Amino acid sequence: MRRTRPARRARTSLRSRSAVTDQTKPRPRITGVLLAGGQGQRMGGVDKGLMTFDGRPLAAHVLARLAPQVDELLVNANRNLSAWQAFGYPVFADDIPGYIGPLAGLHAALSRAAHPLVVTVPCDAPFLPGDLVLRLLSAWQGAGAGADVAVAKTAGRLHPVFCLCRREHVAHLDAYLAAGGRRVERWSEGLRVVEVGFDDQPAAFLNLNTPDELVRALAGTGHGDGR
Repeated sequence: MRRTRPARRARTSLRSRSAVTDQTKPRPRITGVLLAGGQGQRMGGVDKGLMTFDGRPLAAHVLARLAPQVDELLVNANRNLSAWQAFGYPVFADDIPGYIGPLAGLHAALSRAAHPLVVTVPCDAPFLPGDLVLRLLSAWQGAGAGADVAVAKTAGRLHPVFCLCRREHVAHLDAYLAAGGRRVERWSEGLRVVEVGFDDQPAAFLNLNTPDELVRALAGTGHGDGR
């Protein structure tokens, strides 16, 4: 992703609290995508989003927070498809085999989304903001017609899987993947990226990647013993 210093990439940095959606314009319709196609290697190879967290599958918490914010909700998963279908949303696997990472899920989602804007979130972020989509969209619109991608940011750190992008950029992503690109933070090179500050909600972007992180997060909710 591009920075504003002299470099190959250009990025506009915006604090989301100062970005206000123009209420005189109809909000564009948005497809939300839960990315759950990983191997869960740091979780011992389990399908991470299906693990129980605070009495429900981890992904159920994410879906419950994302669903009210979007007009269509899709799930990207590569195994246990019947379990994922039980959540009640359309489920699709990567089009590119080999578990190459979240970009494969984004690539497949952009090819299937019914709406021109797509927001992605990981399946292991049960505390994602209830205003995530609004703030990404507000910053994206506030940056002008040239903006391509809006990415969440806290404490100077980008969270590139929490992003809003144009469906039309599937061709750009396809070319990046065909050239061997895999790093999620690099695929948007050549696009105009808007950084959206969420410093008021830093814990909202906590990813639960290991069993210990899952236990600590559960203890933090007051429903676990932390052991």
